[in-house]
Amino acid sequence: MDQSVQETVAPFVPTTEANPSRYEQIVNQLSKGLATVNPEGKVIWANQIFRSWCPTDPIDKPFFHALNISEEYHPQTDKFKTAFEGTTHSFLISEPRRHLSITLTPIRSNNTIGEVAAICDDISEDVIRQQKLDALHRAGSELEAMEPELLVDLNIESRVDLLKNNLRQHIHNLLHYDVIEIRLLDPTTKKLIPLLQEGMTEEAAKRELYAEETGNGVTGYVAATGQSYLCPDASKDPRFLVGSLGARSSLTVPLKFHDEVIGTFNVESPMLNAFGVEDLQFTELFSREVARALHTLKLLTAQETCAATTAIETVNKETALIVDRLAANLATLKELSHNEPTLGQLNSAVESFREFKQKLREITINIIQASGRPLDRKLLSLCILVVDPDERVLRSAHTILARLGCLVDSAITAQEGIALAKAMKYDVILSSVKHRDMGGTAAYRALKDTLTSGGRILLTQGFEYDSGHTIVNARHAGYGFPVLFKPFQEKLLIQWLTAPEPPQRAPTTKV
Repeated sequence: MDQSVQETVAPFVPTTEANPSRYEQIVNQLSKGLATVNPEGKVIWANQIFRSWCPTDPIDKPFFHALNISEEYHPQTDKFKTAFEGTTHSFLISEPRRHLSITLTPIRSNNTIGEVAAICDDISEDVIRQQKLDALHRAGSELEAMEPELLVDLNIESRVDLLKNNLRQHIHNLLHYDVIEIRLLDPTTKKLIPLLQEGMTEEAAKRELYAEETGNGVTGYVAATGQSYLCPDASKDPRFLVGSLGARSSLTVPLKFHDEVIGTFNVESPMLNAFGVEDLQFTELFSREVARALHTLKLLTAQETCAATTAIETVNKETALIVDRLAANLATLKELSHNEPTLGQLNSAVESFREFKQKLREITINIIQASGRPLDRKLLSLCILVVDPDERVLRSAHTILARLGCLVDSAITAQEGIALAKAMKYDVILSSVKHRDMGGTAAYRALKDTLTSGGRILLTQGFEYDSGHTIVNARHAGYGFPVLFKPFQEKLLIQWLTAPEPPQRAPTTKV
């Protein structure tokens, strides 16, 4: 043999534990455990992974004993017998803290099966992950499916408390978080309202946060962007606002329903880099279930609010004109009376009437706000008097304006309207161009004289002919608003109730 060729041939080195063969080196790099078992069921060889699972040296020990698997799984030994008969088997062993997927493959040599290869895959993380996923979905179902017979006896506050208790339990049991904060997003103001907090400082619990990318911490950023946020080192993150004492890292995810952000879920830890990608994934999954439960609760709230709103509207519809007529009678008697004691009693009665109407408006506003429907602040501040001979117009005005948060009084005659306007202060008076008891022009003049600084009068007209030329006379007197036609259109009514005062025209004719 040529000398150069001889020098390139590697000398033979026997395979020993100290000098494993190239094949054994490869096998030891596998992520799965591998062992060969003889016909007696004992391990005769094992790679490094398999050995790491065994409490002692596995060689020459029964397969299941070598892995320290409890005896209840030892009947799987039968599968080794059939494997030596030439059949490949796969099976799963699940213990409380370990889950192994095992495949037995016969090893043939000269048509004889002298060994069986056991390929073992530790799927504990996968199984535990799936179990956790299943538990999260079950928890979500439990959060959402609150028992109807239980909810019947619970008001909204009690339902929220029930949901919060369930959330605490599942967050602790499934995610093992101790410092948590859940906030709900007000879609109108963009304010993040605290719902559930544990382990947070009092200052953090009372902190006002808004869904904005800057100036509102990580929570505000997540609510504004809809993106989850991992903060591995709080001391180096300019967005982080301290929530709990000693917090060094945090994880914040948005609560989304149908891709719409409805709140945030924040957890903190005193450890650096306490949360990883898997924590993020599980928290995002759980946040979906929380969002669904919150949406269900919101529907329940809306349902109750709708019922309450309907009740308020029914009360208004049935009693508003009766109450207003009583107030008008009191105001008229006040105009006619010259007896001091009687006047005092009438003044007290008028004040009680105004207090009653104010309370009714507050209740209506609270119900509307609870439903999530936005209210115009300009309209909330308005006290309005409607003077019209048609009861249908008065009822319509009550329904529309009360729903907008206005305080509304009404009078069916011009004289009653004038008496009310003298007894109480109104921001706006809606007066028909035609009345039963006096001409439209005279009513306009008298009502206009009752207005204090900043008040305005708007003329209204139906399909009747303005025989008294009220509109023309009012224009000559400087009236600068358009005439509102009846029945009222809510959009136009709102437009002119909130419109700035137009420039006054110089009177051309005395009204």
